Amino acid sequence: MEARALWTLTWPMLIAQLAQMGTGVVDTIMAGRYSVVDLAAVAIGYNVWLPVYLFILGMMLATTAIVAQDFGAGRIERIKELLPQSLWLALILGLIAGPICFFSDPLLSILKLDEQTHMKSLAYLQATAFGMPAAALFQSLRCHTQGLGIMRPFAIASVIGFFANIPLNYALIYGVWGAPELGAEGCGWATAASMWLGPILIAFYMARADKLKPYLPPLQYIRPQLARLREIIRLGLPIGLTYFLEVAVFSIIGLFIATLGNIAMASHQIALNVWDVIYMPLISIGAAMATRIGHAIGAGDREAVTLSVRCGTAITIVSGIVIMLLLLASPGSIVRAYTEDASIFAMAVVLVRLAAFFMVLDAVQVAASSTLRAYKETRFPFLVMVISYWLIALPLGYWLGIVRAQSPTEGTVGFWYAMIAGIAVASVLVVWRQRQLLRATSSKH
Repeated sequence: MEARALWTLTWPMLIAQLAQMGTGVVDTIMAGRYSVVDLAAVAIGYNVWLPVYLFILGMMLATTAIVAQDFGAGRIERIKELLPQSLWLALILGLIAGPICFFSDPLLSILKLDEQTHMKSLAYLQATAFGMPAAALFQSLRCHTQGLGIMRPFAIASVIGFFANIPLNYALIYGVWGAPELGAEGCGWATAASMWLGPILIAFYMARADKLKPYLPPLQYIRPQLARLREIIRLGLPIGLTYFLEVAVFSIIGLFIATLGNIAMASHQIALNVWDVIYMPLISIGAAMATRIGHAIGAGDREAVTLSVRCGTAITIVSGIVIMLLLLASPGSIVRAYTEDASIFAMAVVLVRLAAFFMVLDAVQVAASSTLRAYKETRFPFLVMVISYWLIALPLGYWLGIVRAQSPTEGTVGFWYAMIAGIAVASVLVVWRQRQLLRATSSKH
């Protein structure tokens, strides 16, 4: 019964996550077929706005935990009151994020790009900047419905956005159907348009869905309430910083590996992309698990909390083991889809095998972190991330990959060993905190 309920929440989330990832793949393919310079510009620009976007996502995820517990406790008025405040915060964050992207010229100057790549990257970012407020509003609405255990609006909006992005990209990058030929800048405008489509679609669905109407406030102006805004920020800031700094540390590791040569960098990117794709099921199960646990906490049902934790953890870990076995069984077949270069292929196969061990450790971490988030425990996971990635993985990676390594292959593998060590430490710490938290709450009942 619990497994069925968990799956009901998981599958729309998985579809939505894959659709959002697919949008990035389409951007890469279309820009790459236009020109190498435009592909580089899109890749650089994407890596500038993505951390900002993930920070906003982390901030908004706090509303999911709040709504989930209020839903379980039957506090419908509190749920209705929270949505306008969440939208206020999202709008503020979006209006800050937009100018950060638009005025990113000084940041791009630090990278010392050639003039053409620099200008195209800036044009892409300046176009994307106009979509950032919409992206923030979309996450606010998505997290509200997610906290209620209703994932379908997020899935539908993400899938429609994915399909809409394809003709928009084609028209604006290549200049067809009467549209201007803009290259990388056109990709940015297509991204911004897709971002605006998201909140429009999800708001339309929410307004028409009968089961959501009891949890929506009346359509009228509601002033910001500092107490509710502080509640969201207090829970969301550690999640946002966790996402931001996690992306940052992986970017730094990527830059270190780039110094080892093009083969090392290409192999690392392939393995990291494989890891990103197969990580989606774990993230989706974790999000569904956090919602189920939050409902049970709000209802004060200790048995339901225990069942949700055990069932969610079991499914997440089994999924991680299955993914690990698939990666270990056929790493060559996976890498061959990315490259025919013999040198890159050989190194990437080694890294994909290491990525397999990532999955089991990540599965444990996702399950435990989801439990902590359901309990509104967000500061400890942030501290764990700083310790495991910034104080362990990054210095250890530099020592193994740069100082001690005798070859590019040895150096790249050294960085991956360090990342595995960081994730292992993170998994141990969050599981320890999860057990401590569950024991403490159990003793109160």
